[in-house]
Amino acid sequence: MTDPHVADHEQEAVTGRPSTGLLSRINAPIARVGMYLSVAGLVVIVTIVFYQVFGRYVLNSSPTWTENLALVLILYVTLIGAAVGVRDAGHIGMDSLLVMLPHHVREKIEIVIHVLVAVFGIAMAYNGWILGASVGTVKIPNLGLPEVIRYVPLIASGILIVSFSIEHIIALLRGEEVVPSWN
Repeated sequence: MTDPHVADHEQEAVTGRPSTGLLSRINAPIARVGMYLSVAGLVVIVTIVFYQVFGRYVLNSSPTWTENLALVLILYVTLIGAAVGVRDAGHIGMDSLLVMLPHHVREKIEIVIHVLVAVFGIAMAYNGWILGASVGTVKIPNLGLPEVIRYVPLIASGILIVSFSIEHIIALLRGEEVVPSWN
């Protein structure tokens, strides 16, 4: 005898079609570019930290700008990477609990989860905008760049999270699934 919860999950996998809506066609390449930029940012961060260590221990003259630039880049890498994780379901979830629920209940809970994630994205974008505006004239020490660049990834990530969450909600309502951008 088969478990009815497993049967629901197998049926969902059979009927779930890839999402082909306009939002998916826009979001997939944006997420893919975000992924590539995050990976490139990681490579740049590693290079900067290597240069800093090399300068400190080999040249005995540590560059002053490396730490601040690495910290700014970490914000871009993590926040854009987090937004891509929302779209491509790379975030930590409680799927194991949802799988035990009947399909119609699981679908409703998934919609609620995506609505809550979208609300969080709105809060990120809004508060990033407020914080960025409050430091618009301040410069980052040793870089000479405006402090507002620290808040750009927060705003961008919030907007992307909202867009990606809406895409998931639409796909759920249509009985489709969002195909990860790396496929």
